[in-house]
Amino acid sequence: MGASTESNVEIRVLGLGSEILADDAFGILAAREVKRLFPRQVEVVCSSSAGFGLLEDVLGASHLMVVDTIVTGHAKPGTIYVFSVDRLQMPPGGSPHFVGLCEVLALARKLHLATPEQTTVIAVEASDCTTVGGPIHPDVRLAIPAVVELIGRLLRHGPSRRAARA
Repeated sequence: MGASTESNVEIRVLGLGSEILADDAFGILAAREVKRLFPRQVEVVCSSSAGFGLLEDVLGASHLMVVDTIVTGHAKPGTIYVFSVDRLQMPPGGSPHFVGLCEVLALARKLHLATPEQTTVIAVEASDCTTVGGPIHPDVRLAIPAVVELIGRLLRHGPSRRAARA
């Protein structure tokens, strides 16, 4: 279900997560809504991959918008964050996925592969990303339309290079 590394697209939305892990479904659900509302304006890829499995999904787009959950423990569930991947601070010891998005992008750049010129992360504070079969938190579910609207604005006005908190 990955993106083709042969084709170049202007903007790709990459929804990350797992539909069977409570709030972790957020990225995939939001990306599907983007695909439904903006089918000709953006390429949408949904992925449950982690680590080097993400490589194919990140290559070949000028601008990559990653939609995922985040657990900071400092905000209520459903809080939306928008930032450049360059500003992403890795937790001590690296990504909890062992090889995360930042490492995959760094490797692709080092190998001179077609990496995005810009990667924007749109993350929503999650409450529970580990309960198998668990329900998505109501505040996380309510963030889907707001994130889809935000992506629509970015598509209309072009992505910003500055980090923001929505």
